[in-house]
Amino acid sequence: MRNLSIKILVIVLAGVLCSCNQNEPAQKEYFTLWNECEALTALQAYVQDVTDPQSANFIPVSDRIATFDMDGTFVGELYPTYFEYNLLEYRALDDVTYRDTCPEDVRQTAQEIRNFVRNGTKLPEHFDMKHAYAAAKAYSGMTIAEFDSYVKNYAKTPANGFTGMTYGESFYKPMLEVFNYLEANGFTNYVVSGSDRFICRALTYSIVAPNRVIGMDVRFRSSEQGSEAGVDYTMGKEEELLRTDELIIKNLKTNKVLQIAQEIGKVPVLSFGNSGGDCAMHNYCLGNKQYKTAAFMLIADDEDRDHANRDKALKLGEQWRDSDYYVISMHDDFKTIYGYGVEKTDFVFE
Repeated sequence: MRNLSIKILVIVLAGVLCSCNQNEPAQKEYFTLWNECEALTALQAYVQDVTDPQSANFIPVSDRIATFDMDGTFVGELYPTYFEYNLLEYRALDDVTYRDTCPEDVRQTAQEIRNFVRNGTKLPEHFDMKHAYAAAKAYSGMTIAEFDSYVKNYAKTPANGFTGMTYGESFYKPMLEVFNYLEANGFTNYVVSGSDRFICRALTYSIVAPNRVIGMDVRFRSSEQGSEAGVDYTMGKEEELLRTDELIIKNLKTNKVLQIAQEIGKVPVLSFGNSGGDCAMHNYCLGNKQYKTAAFMLIADDEDRDHANRDKALKLGEQWRDSDYYVISMHDDFKTIYGYGVEKTDFVFE
């Protein structure tokens, strides 16, 4: 009788345990679009370490700050150049509502972009700043809502050099899994880009909150403010904010660090980028004296699925490793880049 009772008890307990296991949610798999690789292993090991309360490297949730460059890090930039360059080219040369009144210096800058993407003509020295000044002027007078709509409408355009994708859909899908994974582990993700802050907001609104986007900035003014200084003028209830042609900052290199310090107020513990313009941000992160850190560089080394230069990318990969950054290879580490329905094609120019 005693043995029978024990057997019954074991069966009951087994049933209870099975029932409990069935009710438990399945462990979420975050990296379905990645191959096994050094960079992903390093990222997961890092996160597991710093989120473990028993670890000497534990980081409180409030200090788990991750910064991401945008173009070429999780948004495509090879169609055939940056989104914001394509947008300015369209604005100045093709937009029938603007091109006839476009200032000559803006038109010239847009033409230099067109010559670069169509003919391979080298861009002038310090073109990033020349573009920034031209872009500030090209969208001057737009309200925040008007500019947001303008960017999102252009983002619906099919991405040049690809089928099955618009500019607004041109995310590196494996990198979006990184955003989700970090957020699930208590990290706060920030986008820190050289592109216009409001372009970044329009493109990444489904990924990060707008107050976690840092980028190039122009000065705003109230619609009725005129030339009066903001410290002297009181905005009315019915007024709107307008973009001006005054550039405040181009958010590249060390400027990224300065903006992170001013707007976030904490040193990141994780940093993701893809170019020399991100090295200062990476070094700021790795110089964090309080916490364990890591920095990652993505290289565009996949000539089959993207418009890349593999030899150049591999050389950059060696340079980034020497700088103590982990290297993410699009060719080796990503099962897909833009999604399985997207195909690379030749560029088409009308």
